[in-house]
Amino acid sequence: MRALTWAVAAVVTDGSGRVLLCRQSPPAAWYAPSDGHPEPAARYALPGGRLRPGEGPVEAVARDILTETGWPVEVVDLVGLYRLLRAGPTPAAGRAGPPPDVLVHVFRARVGAAAPATRPAGGCHLSWHAPPDLPEQLTPTTRAALADALAGRSGVLRTWAATPRAPSQRPGASPDDGADTRALP
Repeated sequence: MRALTWAVAAVVTDGSGRVLLCRQSPPAAWYAPSDGHPEPAARYALPGGRLRPGEGPVEAVARDILTETGWPVEVVDLVGLYRLLRAGPTPAAGRAGPPPDVLVHVFRARVGAAAPATRPAGGCHLSWHAPPDLPEQLTPTTRAALADALAGRSGVLRTWAATPRAPSQRPGASPDDGADTRALP
């Protein structure tokens, strides 16, 4: 049985319909400046985080978004569940193995105030985007979740099988860059 990481995220909108995104700087482990490859561009993701023990997804997403962005949110509904299957064999007992699969509960949420209630935690650069002007550098999960949310879908189930590529093929590739973004049955 493969390990599974449970995560939460939300498509957060304001009164004018703009979407809140977090621009993440890529970890230094994704590239080595001395290898001759350029540093990868920062990518945008939905705000969110991981569930804590004993915490439900709705409580987790509200807490994580407040912590990460400073904005209190009203969770409206569940857009869907998005699972990224990591490549690699299941390791033998007691051995380290490939990264865990990730299951993200993606919600639709609205900001609950005219301004942030607290200072956002460091680590991401927040920005609001009108749906027709979304940035190109979206993570695959963010791209799919935004398309589903903005189309008004709910109860979506999507699974991607990650197809890792050698660093020489995709300099600076993130773990889910090679994901097959087709919904699997």
